[in-house]
Amino acid sequence: MTHIPVLKDESIDGLFIKDGDIIVDGTLGGGGHTFEMIKRFGSKVKIIGLDLDLDAKDRTEKLISGTPSDFIFVNYGFQDIDKVLKDLGIEKVDGILLDLGISSFQLEVAGRGFSFLKDEPLLMTMKKEPTDEDLTAKEIVNTWEEESIADIIYGFGEERYSRKIAKWIVESRKEKEIETTFDLVKIIDEAVGRNYKGMRIHPSTRTFQALRIATNSELSNLEQVIEKGFECLKIGGHISIITFHSLEDRIVKRAYMNLKENGKARMINKKPIIPTDDEIMNNPRSRSAKLRLLEKI
Repeated sequence: MTHIPVLKDESIDGLFIKDGDIIVDGTLGGGGHTFEMIKRFGSKVKIIGLDLDLDAKDRTEKLISGTPSDFIFVNYGFQDIDKVLKDLGIEKVDGILLDLGISSFQLEVAGRGFSFLKDEPLLMTMKKEPTDEDLTAKEIVNTWEEESIADIIYGFGEERYSRKIAKWIVESRKEKEIETTFDLVKIIDEAVGRNYKGMRIHPSTRTFQALRIATNSELSNLEQVIEKGFECLKIGGHISIITFHSLEDRIVKRAYMNLKENGKARMINKKPIIPTDDEIMNNPRSRSAKLRLLEKI
């Protein structure tokens, strides 16, 4: 399987990379953005790739095999960027790239329940092998209070029928534990399927998004990486962030504006950069992507 990196050229061009730079790819994923940077700069640029999914290392190393590179993989989430750089003895970096979309591999191969189109265990963890201490979507739907489930489906999925879906989840789990993605899809369809008839969006889309965000603390981690990453950035360094839904984009836009208003940064693009019609045609998953670029001053 080939993962197609979204807004590849625009996000990398926005880092204004030059020889000798140190770049953090905080969402290594399929390795597409890192591979493009290595194709352009070879070993003249050091790239630190972060990912909670260990498979990201193998995918990237396979991609860059045979190409001169200075690449380091670290099995951490991007919210720990400060710890990672400290452990590596690196004080400041020149650029940070984040692609917040879930990769094709996670949707189609990981087997962790990210897609409502595949019958898989209801995990939704970015970690390849979650421990008992790690939160899973299965734990949320089977043990959380109805009100809490409704709150995350509404808050993280912007699902207007969140309370109805939560009620059906709680009623259903009384009879049988919710174990797989298809178990949950069936419940959602019974709860609100008829309300989605004729709509382009699948009834499960927003609920699955919400559960994935909650399971992985994605929004709080995004706030952390912008704050910590900015501190780890050299003066003149750049941050390039690709978002895929309004909640993420709102966080990035607000954080950038705060840094700008405090005289610490310059927003390179006032309006987000979006994919061209050709990119959307070649990669339909890119259609909701937005890229925002920032320079530290």
